[in-house]
Amino acid sequence: MPWKTALSAISLWLLCGCTVGPNYQRPKLTTPAQFRAPEPLPVQQAASIADSKWFEIFQDEQLQALVRTALMQNYDLRDAAARVEEARANLGITRSNQFPQFGASGGVDINRLSRDGATPIPPALLPSQNRNFGSASLNLLSFEVDLWGKLRRATEAARANLLSAEENRKTVITTLVSDVATAYLSLRELDYELEISRRTLETRQQSLDLVMSRQTGGVATLLDRRQAEQLVDTAAQTIPVIQQQMEQTENQIRLLLGEPPGGVPRGRSLTEQALPPEVPAGLPSALLERRPDIQASEQNLIAANAEIGVARAAYFPQLSLSGFLGGQSTQLANLFSGPASAWTLAPQLSQPIFTAGRLKSNVRLTEAQREEALIQYEKTIQTAFSEVSNSLIAHQRTRESREKQEALVFALQDRLRLAYIRYRGGVDTQLDALDADRDLFAAELSLSQIRLGELLTVVQLYKALGGGWQ
Repeated sequence: MPWKTALSAISLWLLCGCTVGPNYQRPKLTTPAQFRAPEPLPVQQAASIADSKWFEIFQDEQLQALVRTALMQNYDLRDAAARVEEARANLGITRSNQFPQFGASGGVDINRLSRDGATPIPPALLPSQNRNFGSASLNLLSFEVDLWGKLRRATEAARANLLSAEENRKTVITTLVSDVATAYLSLRELDYELEISRRTLETRQQSLDLVMSRQTGGVATLLDRRQAEQLVDTAAQTIPVIQQQMEQTENQIRLLLGEPPGGVPRGRSLTEQALPPEVPAGLPSALLERRPDIQASEQNLIAANAEIGVARAAYFPQLSLSGFLGGQSTQLANLFSGPASAWTLAPQLSQPIFTAGRLKSNVRLTEAQREEALIQYEKTIQTAFSEVSNSLIAHQRTRESREKQEALVFALQDRLRLAYIRYRGGVDTQLDALDADRDLFAAELSLSQIRLGELLTVVQLYKALGGGWQ
């Protein structure tokens, strides 16, 4: 009965205990009415490209296969998943401190006393030489009664750390999808550059053959031949450079896949990669809920806020309980009988009196850490808005640049055609044809890179808006 009374008192203490420290409240933040972009965006634009699944954005089947492999094997993502499990286990450990913990113990002492020892014992007083002593108990291990909410605040912080680890895992997924798409599209752009270089080399070799034929006929000079050879060598020189970049990009992709260096299978060509007809950004306020790095930063703030309560609770008395309930008897058969029962409850109250400023400094430390977490939270939000704006600007400006570059390439192609017609007809010198050839080659390579840039702006915008982890 006294034991039940003690347990009831413990329960009452647990229920009535207060919680010191500030309760978390989300900081008031001012979000812009719309994202900054060169072209005005609709004010009420609820839909966002980030609401789409990654395989709806990247429609190249081979790219999709690479992303799926990366999501299963990437080292950073596996590490992030392990950190989630670590945080989950830490939460279980921290939360267990809120509850009483019990252990069982038992033992038997078997003794035989000597009748002929240094102090002889009369047989009448020692009917039997065998003396057994047994005990069994349920022990209440040292348990801190959470009067001031220190343990609850610690659990709150551990839970926030778990949620932060989970959001960090989503951030890794978003980054991984973006990195694989970026590397793959860069590889397809290098493939396209290699195709341009080889086509240009073939065309220039044909022009060199023409010049050599005209030189044999006395129409072209040795200078014309050397200029044509220069163009051939220039185009040939670019091929191994592009091949080096391709092989290194393949190794980069294989590392993202968690695989050893090697080749990467191709899917659609650069010009066949589909772009979404529209790239809506959505409402700025929705960005706070969609981007996992913002969510992780807020959970870090929640954890830092809870740690203040843990530090402040150290100022107050600490009540700890220990005890046991069981039986002790020299007769094992009577171990659990009423007369053999035994119990004890040992409350212990401790109060810090002088700590040389340690407790105060610890509170100041946690308050400074909370301020640091708040600054990082605000910075993460502003960085997110900046990244979205930069991506929108890059997408629109790169699209304009690509349209202008396509017009330039078309004009240079026609110029090259006309220059060689005039050169073959003897109306113009070879110099104009060679200049047109050089300009076209550079413009085509530039167009290829601009096309890649336009594709990558979609990838960057998708990532900046928090897409890819769904």
